Amino acid sequence: MILITGATGYIGRHLVARLVQQGERPRCLVRDPKRAATILPAGSVEFVQGDTTQPATLEAAVRDVDTIVHTAFITADHKQSPGNHYETTNVEGTANLIKAARAAGVKRIIEISGLGTKPDKPGSYMQGRYLAERMLKESGPLIGGGNVKFQPIYVEDVVTVIIKVLQEPERTTNKTYVIGGPEYYSFTQVIDLLLHTMHKNRIKAPVPRPLVGIGAAVMEAILPKPPLTKAAMALFTFDNTTDINSVERDFGFTPMSFKRYLEEHGV
Repeated sequence: MILITGATGYIGRHLVARLVQQGERPRCLVRDPKRAATILPAGSVEFVQGDTTQPATLEAAVRDVDTIVHTAFITADHKQSPGNHYETTNVEGTANLIKAARAAGVKRIIEISGLGTKPDKPGSYMQGRYLAERMLKESGPLIGGGNVKFQPIYVEDVVTVIIKVLQEPERTTNKTYVIGGPEYYSFTQVIDLLLHTMHKNRIKAPVPRPLVGIGAAVMEAILPKPPLTKAAMALFTFDNTTDINSVERDFGFTPMSFKRYLEEHGV
């Protein structure tokens, strides 16, 4: 039995779909089964209601489970709210899950976390693209000059990596893999590619990080879904990249580039 946490999240829902396609019937840890049934193939999965931040709900979730794929983490594009705090979910929730898994005799836990972050920080999986998409609804600020580099990776390629890890336990157990797409893009290039795909023009103005940080704090304080959060600003203090051949080297295939994805799928 495979348990998927964060099953209705961006990575989780794609992973569940792939597993079902391959004939698996995964168990999905969800907060709201009714909502989950509108997102996931309800007839092909098992729902168990619970939350990694609520230890008492995990005993039933991990019972008779051999492997857990843990995708329940909060990314930097989401603002913190009651019941959704970066440290509570990303750190304490993971610790709760590991404790429950050990008690139940689970053989293996595969943890998926945001690239380029520390365990107690929000994941940066969106790799600049979603930040750019949100901000382009209003304008095109080039945070810190737009020079920070990102390495977008297609979610289906992330799922392929997870499947390969599941299928090759002897090779992948007790390993940490840092993965990214096959090309680097500056934040300016991300915005340019999105604008080109959308056939739109926007004024792009370099804006100092401190000034944008003030704006992010204000937006986070007054908007339920701000286009930019204080946590996301941390992504612009370092290049969000890893080895350019990380996926090909460790998993034997070349992921789809951001540019090709936009050409084939649009925004």
